[in-house]
Amino acid sequence: MIIERRFCGPPDSGNGGYVAGRLAQLVDGPAAVRLHVPPPLEVDLEVRREDARVVLTRGDDMIAQARPTELGIEAPEPPSLREARESSEAFRGFESHWFPSCFVCGPHRDARDGLRIFAGPVRGRNLVAAPWIPDDSLGSANGMISPEFVWAALDCPGAFAFAAPPGHVVLLGELAATLPAGAPTGEACVVCAWEIDREGRKHYTGSALFGESGACYGLALGTWFEVPESADERSATV
Repeated sequence: MIIERRFCGPPDSGNGGYVAGRLAQLVDGPAAVRLHVPPPLEVDLEVRREDARVVLTRGDDMIAQARPTELGIEAPEPPSLREARESSEAFRGFESHWFPSCFVCGPHRDARDGLRIFAGPVRGRNLVAAPWIPDDSLGSANGMISPEFVWAALDCPGAFAFAAPPGHVVLLGELAATLPAGAPTGEACVVCAWEIDREGRKHYTGSALFGESGACYGLALGTWFEVPESADERSATV
């Protein structure tokens, strides 16, 4: 596996959701992907199966591992597309962003280059939400969004589902997801996320992707870590 620079999260490592989504496709059914170190870009990585899990390595270094899982969370009532658009205008990343070139949520990325999913607070609800119209470059031959891009879309909104910790960045440690239905390109979708719990520097979030009809195309449980800003891209091991 090679993670192209286009799919970065932090400038020098892969977006966690995208990398997780690529690895998760080698697991039957819902999968949990744990990131042990920031996934390096533009280098050959080895993928191998070890019993029920799939591991991603570089030499002797474990990069990530995927395993079957059950999520145990439910999707909320989806915000409307209008609510998502209004919420996105208050995306805090427009004012201050840890990784403004992130493939998923970076405001420095152009349309059809990054996903430009800017999740902001939904008025009156414990949610952040954003609209997203996936373009055809993200699709497979059957016109559906390739799974790794659904996983990517489910990733970053979770980092904005709780208050930004002063003096820290937030890095994804693990993402577990299920994709109950195929998501077509070109459809006006809504992505939302919410905080479930926190334990010290660790945060748990849910996220979901909905289509125009309200159908849930993806549901995820994220584990996030607060890392001192001076540590930059240190490992966020669960």
